[in-house]
Amino acid sequence: MQPDISIFGLELKTFGLMFALAFLAIGALAGRRFGELGKPVDWAYEIAFAALLGGLVGARVYYLAENWDEVSDDVLGNLFSGAGLVWYGGLIGGALAVALWAWRRDFLGLRLLDFCAPLLALGYAIGRIGCQLSGDGDYGEEWGGPWAMAYPEGEVPTTAEVHPTPIYETLAMGLAALFLWRRRDAYRPGVLFALYLVLAGTERFLVEFVRRNETVAAGLTTPQLESLALLAAGLAWLAVAARRGGLRSAAAGT
Repeated sequence: MQPDISIFGLELKTFGLMFALAFLAIGALAGRRFGELGKPVDWAYEIAFAALLGGLVGARVYYLAENWDEVSDDVLGNLFSGAGLVWYGGLIGGALAVALWAWRRDFLGLRLLDFCAPLLALGYAIGRIGCQLSGDGDYGEEWGGPWAMAYPEGEVPTTAEVHPTPIYETLAMGLAALFLWRRRDAYRPGVLFALYLVLAGTERFLVEFVRRNETVAAGLTTPQLESLALLAAGLAWLAVAARRGGLRSAAAGT
């Protein structure tokens, strides 16, 4: 791992670089998709900025709420601290900001959700590369398997060999992003986003079994309970869509 790198004497955090790379990749993919849909390619910059701003605010606020006992004595200082960003908080904040942008551009609806599905999966996959490089504590439990590794120089160091769960998540969501992108015109409106919910919920639910998070109810962690909600919503959405005319688009055939 490499938490910091020096470029021309400037020390940079690899997590931050991967965070920036994720938004660049999302912006490039968004620009291509907007072109396919006959929309201004410049919208890609607008939606990426909205997602970035809303995601940062949401991730930070979620972290503060989740760790209130630890941060309540210095809320302002922790609010602007560089540590502590939670994916689900970023997802909520980014979604609200993008919805506001889409409402302004008259692009709000199921087509927006389908548009975002592969972008969300890709951004998550690249973001987890940052977690792996920085060793920020998102690794898994101790393990003696063939690809177990330690993070002695990480932001949250450990000399014990553990599951490299960021790698698992990068591979899983990278494949999910590829699948969603290649099937972007294959389904009726809303179905692609429902598939994203199923894939993202399943991936996070399963990886949590080897993560270090504490259980909170029924032997499950908080991210697992949140993932089950995503999974259930996606499956219910697919079931309703299947009953109301099928999943495939007319253009894609039966």
